[in-house]
Amino acid sequence: MVKVEDIKFDEKGLVPAIVVDADTNQVLTLAYMNEESLRISLEKRLTCFWSRSRQELWLKGETSGNYQHIVSITADCDRDALVVKVKPDGPACHLGTWSCFDYPVLEAEQEAFSYEGLMELIRGRKTEGKEGSYTTYLFEKGLDKILKKVGEESTEVIIAAKAEDKAETIYEIADLAYHVMVLMVEAGISLDDIKSELASRHVIDHKVKQEKMV
Repeated sequence: MVKVEDIKFDEKGLVPAIVVDADTNQVLTLAYMNEESLRISLEKRLTCFWSRSRQELWLKGETSGNYQHIVSITADCDRDALVVKVKPDGPACHLGTWSCFDYPVLEAEQEAFSYEGLMELIRGRKTEGKEGSYTTYLFEKGLDKILKKVGEESTEVIIAAKAEDKAETIYEIADLAYHVMVLMVEAGISLDDIKSELASRHVIDHKVKQEKMV
């Protein structure tokens, strides 16, 4: 385990901290920590930085409410840079965007689909909104509308499956999965929350099987 004393701060007493969304692996911001702010971050489990412009400690979210709850901190091989994985309460950027890195220099080719990427997109529609977006529309209508859509899509899955129409069943399950993910964002539930629940059931099931063998 790397200790604070092992971190190599630069000549100004700072170390760069790359802040990453723990759920999506999206880079949120690049900030700097000195020894004191790093210790505060470890103690509070909230990101605390050193503001180079104001020359003072800066607990992220203290004024905006957009705290960043630390999941893990990892040092690089030279111990002179940190990756801080967090669960954010709101946008990381002072301009109101989820990430400070929102200005492409070179556009990447379209990335392969991932549940994490879809969750990131849905979360962005909730925090920033987009005119004409169906997802934004659902969030604007609120929980009752989202729950109604989840119920409707569940029924559509049942109808398609009962008809033994595989293609239609796949289509309707995809619709249901999307609306459930919208509900998850609305309810503040992450993919990791679901993974943890399923993992705990797997452990319990494994223990039960072992007990039956005894």
